[in-house]
Amino acid sequence: MADDSSVPAGVRVPDTRLARETTELVRDSTSELIYHHSRRVYFFGSLQGANRGLSVDPELLYVAAMFHDLGLNEPFHGSGRRFEVDSADEARHFLQARQVPEDSVRRVWTAIALHTTPGIPEFMEPEVALVTAGVEYDVLGIGYHDLDEADRAAVVAAHPRPGFKQRILDAFTEGIRSKPQTTFGNVKADVLAHYVPGFERGDFVRTILDSPWAE
Repeated sequence: MADDSSVPAGVRVPDTRLARETTELVRDSTSELIYHHSRRVYFFGSLQGANRGLSVDPELLYVAAMFHDLGLNEPFHGSGRRFEVDSADEARHFLQARQVPEDSVRRVWTAIALHTTPGIPEFMEPEVALVTAGVEYDVLGIGYHDLDEADRAAVVAAHPRPGFKQRILDAFTEGIRSKPQTTFGNVKADVLAHYVPGFERGDFVRTILDSPWAE
C-alpha cells in the first residue's frame, strides 16, 4: 500500500478528520484497484483544476473522488440502480452522518452521480467538473498531455496502475453485469457489450417507436 501521507506532484490530501475517515472507509471497503484509482482521480483532478484556474474545495473533491466507484462493490450488485447513484448515496449518507452542510453534500453527490456523463460536468461547480476530469484522465487518457510528465509519473509512483486497463474493465463488468438495465443510454453499455455474452443494448429509437403512444 502506498504511503497515504505522500504529496505527489505537490498535491496534498486535506489533513482533516473528514478526509482521514474517507480514506479509511474506502481503503477498508473496496479493492486495492479501486482505492488507488480513486486516489489518482483526486490528484489528477486537482492538477487539471490548477491548469484551468478553478478554485475548488479540496476536501469535497477528495471525498467525491474517493467514493465515486464504491457502488461497484458486491453489496450493491442487486440494488437495481446505476452504480454511480449507489456511490453517490453512500457518500451522502457518510457526509450527513458528520453534519456536513447540505450544499456541500449536494456537490459531492452530483460530482459522483455525473462522473460517467460526458458533456455536462465541465459546466458545473469545480468539484463536479474535476471529479469527471480526474476520471477521464485516469481511465480514458483524455487530456493526457495537459499535465506535466513528471507530475503524472509522481502520481502513478504513489498509486501504481499495473494492468489497469483490463482490471478496471473487469471491475466495471462485475459491478454492473447483474443489473444490465442500468446501462441504458450510458457508456457502461459498451462494457457489457464487450464482456457479457448475450447482452442486448437498449435502443432509444426502438423505445420511442414501441411506446404505448399511438402517435
